[in-house]
Order: sequence, then C-alpha cells, then structure tokens
Amino acid sequence: MYCPFCHFEETKVIDSRLVPTGDQIRRRRECLSCSDRFTTFEVVELSWPRIIKRDGTRSQFDEHKLRVGILKALEKRSVPTDTVENAIHSILTRVRGVSEREIASSLLGEWVMESLLTLDEVAYVRFASVYKSFEDLEAFRKEIQQLKQRIS
Repeated sequence: MYCPFCHFEETKVIDSRLVPTGDQIRRRRECLSCSDRFTTFEVVELSWPRIIKRDGTRSQFDEHKLRVGILKALEKRSVPTDTVENAIHSILTRVRGVSEREIASSLLGEWVMESLLTLDEVAYVRFASVYKSFEDLEAFRKEIQQLKQRIS
C-alpha cells in the first residue's frame, strides 16, 4: 500500500476493525517513511453473474439498479429502512449463491417480487405492474386476485 502523502511503498497496519455492516475491514495504517497515518477499507471483490434479459441480450448485474427498483416500488410506503436493507441483502446473497455465470432476469425478478410480497403488498403490485408489463386494468385485477389467493 502506497502512502497517500509521500508515496513511499511500505506501510504497516496499526489497527484492524470490522465495519458494523460486516462487509468491510477498516485498517489504520502508518507510513514507514514519513510516519503519517491514514485509513483504508478492505472489501471482498465478488464476481457477479451476468443477467440474461428477455430479448436475449446480456448485461452485468447492477446492484444499484436492483436497489433503485425496490426503493421505487416502496416509495411513500411505511416500511422500515432496516427491513428493506435486509431484503436487498437477502436478494444479493441469492445472486451471489448462484453457481452459474449467468442468470435469467426473470429469476431475479421473481426473487424481488417474493421479497416485496413479504414487505408490502402495494409495493409488490407496483413492481409487478412494471415487471410483468401490465397493459390494462384487467391485468391489475388478475394480479390482485392472485395476491389475495396467495395470502388467504
């Protein structure tokens, strides 16, 4: 690790701590040349599977896109932030756990819908309307009827 101040090549780790989220290690370092101290964060570099879209094109998995889609469905709903973050973390764990290098977007969409169904029924219907490309009011009625049957 290069020193950000004098660019010397060698530093020593003074202290290491796990970040509260558990997915990073915070390291306090000291330069062996100038003795200045600085902090680094270490994270695991993961290889995400590629997503196969409905039209057959492939794209890199995008955690930000997943998060935005879920948050948009939950907009103005009273779901605790911790609960939402746990659901997103659960989906990310499932994506990481896939042994294939590619997964279908339909599978990812189903996982999101499962999570949203446990969080908020309105958010589930919002997401389903976009995911399933509802064309008219009848499609909404069918989805709501299926939702009622699942819950009963």
